[in-house]
Amino acid sequence: MKDEYDFSDARRGAVAPAKGKTRITIMLDDAVIEAARALAEREGYGYQTAINNTLRRALLNEGKSAKLKPTLTPAELKGLEQKLAEALREIQRVMEPGVRP
Repeated sequence: MKDEYDFSDARRGAVAPAKGKTRITIMLDDAVIEAARALAEREGYGYQTAINNTLRRALLNEGKSAKLKPTLTPAELKGLEQKLAEALREIQRVMEPGVRP
């Protein structure tokens, strides 16, 4: 081991940047995070990967051009939250020991 190290050319951050990925900060509904974590645990990968895969599928729309609405109405948002809560309950139910899908 050296007595001194030269860090004059050093840079902060990840040693090996991920290619094709960008780190962002995003605010998501609690229900979305819970559903993503449950899906990720069931599938065996990270919840960020679950979110990324879900967004990718939504944007690709299975080969069709994606048409995303710029905003949701309060009624649409409430309906989406209910669907996510139902999906989360179903995921949790299926993950209980001894339950078959």
